[in-house]
Amino acid sequence: MTVLIVLLILTFFLVVGLPVALSMAISGASGLYMLGGMQFLTGILRTSPLSTANSYEIITIPMFILMAEFVIISGVANDLFRSASIWVGRLRGGLAIATAFAGAGFGAISGSSTAAAATLASTSMPAMLREGYDPKLAGGVVAISGTLAMLIPPSIALILYGIIADVAIGDLLIGGVIPGLIVTLAIVLTVVVILQIDPSAAPTGRAYPMREKLASLQKVGPMLVLLMAVSGSIYSGLATPTEAAGLGAFVAMLIALWSRKLTVAGFWHALRSTAQTSCMILFIILGAHVFGYFLTLSRVTNDLSAWIGALQMSATMIMVIILIGYLILGFFMDQIAILILTVPVMLPVVMQLGYDPVWFGVMVVVTAEVGMVTPPMGMNVFVVARYTRRPLGELFRGVMPHVFAHLIVIALLLAFPALVLWLPSTM
Repeated sequence: MTVLIVLLILTFFLVVGLPVALSMAISGASGLYMLGGMQFLTGILRTSPLSTANSYEIITIPMFILMAEFVIISGVANDLFRSASIWVGRLRGGLAIATAFAGAGFGAISGSSTAAAATLASTSMPAMLREGYDPKLAGGVVAISGTLAMLIPPSIALILYGIIADVAIGDLLIGGVIPGLIVTLAIVLTVVVILQIDPSAAPTGRAYPMREKLASLQKVGPMLVLLMAVSGSIYSGLATPTEAAGLGAFVAMLIALWSRKLTVAGFWHALRSTAQTSCMILFIILGAHVFGYFLTLSRVTNDLSAWIGALQMSATMIMVIILIGYLILGFFMDQIAILILTVPVMLPVVMQLGYDPVWFGVMVVVTAEVGMVTPPMGMNVFVVARYTRRPLGELFRGVMPHVFAHLIVIALLLAFPALVLWLPSTM
């Protein structure tokens, strides 16, 4: 009964629009009070949130956010798109394919899905519309390419999952590499299939000489340096994820200085934006910790595990049902909220079924990508609509083929977990 009351309190606060952090903190505190009284509650609140905030791994989040801010200032994303368009621009739909590659590249140096969508919406979308691309095709590929930043390291979502689930962040980040490449390929193949069905949706571009193609690679040099500084140092074991995040922020600042685009005002804006975003995420983590503490003491995870264990179903079928649940939640809830609310409950169940927590983290993020582009939430689609002033209905229709391709990728990763786990196992 206590668990039901707390869930009703949480649902009420979320429905009326109270911030997720406060909703979870108040709901969790109410549950702890019902379990042990005021003295029990105050004893937990005096120590538990502070120990969470002092976690060394949390420093990773503001450092990667700061790195993304410097990357945006440096204009590297524009160079990524221009370089990719020179190499594949002669193909029919080449600019759409270049957008997918630019999204993957920006994701490898950013970690923020909405920032990636905003950057691509202001760079590749106007270029495609000028060349006569179908706005539905252009908007769909921009919105879905932005989600790659959620999966390809450095992914803020995977870092957050690692903190909540107490899973090695380095393994999670490296585990997202191959799935990220598969999703990128799925976006490209979806564009190709769309153009096979309707060739008029995108024109062919002009061919560039090899000399110009090679010259364009110089513009992506800074991105490769940053990629090696972050992912390379984590994979090689030269740095922990936290150290790599600090190194990445420093290298990104040097790149912004080298590009002569970092001003004093821009520097302070980057720091201020990083502080605001980091504080928001930290408050969510603290609220989730209080709520998770209540769930642990109420033994709801043990009861759920016992109930699922009694089902006459295979582990694969149960996992399919869990992933469908995540897809449905993604239609209505923010991805960070989904991670915070569900991982403490579902992870013990998933591990009891015999699945690896690193694999599950990547699967949750890939599934959450679908929620970033589907109504009614569809955060990336709203970002693209704001920057391009295109109708929401048009953009949502344009992204639907990519949603279907994403579901195929999810099925592939479910059937072959080694696609996620092989690379971390070589570290």
